[in-house]
Amino acid sequence: MKESLKKLADIVAQANDLFYDRNKHVDTLMGIMDKTLRKQGMNADAITIDCITMDKKMVLVLHDSKPDTVDIALGDKAGVVHSSTEHALKDISINQIVDMMEVNFLA
Repeated sequence: MKESLKKLADIVAQANDLFYDRNKHVDTLMGIMDKTLRKQGMNADAITIDCITMDKKMVLVLHDSKPDTVDIALGDKAGVVHSSTEHALKDISINQIVDMMEVNFLA
């Protein structure tokens, strides 16, 4: 696993725990895709956060061609993306991810 994916996964895991502490009635599931996308021919790794009961999903994508950025897509489990934004990887924080989770999964 690449170091950038490890660091981002640690941030997302801590954010997921904090989100659950604040919202015990909303279950989420975090997944790491460090080989799946590559087997499909995409030079990227991803982290997913699924909120099954709300039929919503967040996907954080680390493209090899953009090593200093992370794309964050908000959508549903079927793969429909409602919005996608690009962020500097060094600026991603636990609180920022929690805020995005609360906006996406509670609204």
